[in-house]
Amino acid sequence: MYVRLFAAVWLLVCAFLAVVAWGFQAPFTYDPVGPRAYPLLLLTLMAAAALWLLCKPASEPTLPISWVLARKVALCVAALLAYAMLFEPLGFVLSTALAGFSLGLLFNGRVLLSAVSGLLMGVLLYGFFDYLLDVPLPLGVFEAFVGN
Repeated sequence: MYVRLFAAVWLLVCAFLAVVAWGFQAPFTYDPVGPRAYPLLLLTLMAAAALWLLCKPASEPTLPISWVLARKVALCVAALLAYAMLFEPLGFVLSTALAGFSLGLLFNGRVLLSAVSGLLMGVLLYGFFDYLLDVPLPLGVFEAFVGN
């Protein structure tokens, strides 16, 4: 029952956010698809998942939410909020590396492997977005090392 209630509320939230995202306009054209494509794509995927949760057969028993799971969800949300807050000041590479590291540890990863994967994710995604897709990303603390 709680899953269907959550799915219904989340579907309404997705619809509201889609209306907000539809109005995104850029003062100048820097991207061929515009600023609304990415949020609308994510909202469509989330709405599809919410519809599936809402309409799936209830033949499977639902497990009660444990405190361990609730703690992990809260820490995951806190890590993603910290990522959003640190994105501009620290830059894409460092904030993505820290988020990847902390989420790796949260899901029981080893310290060294979480650090390496977080760093690789930050550097490789920066290269992918900045050099291949031409999407400018903030450098943050590395801005002093790059002369433009």
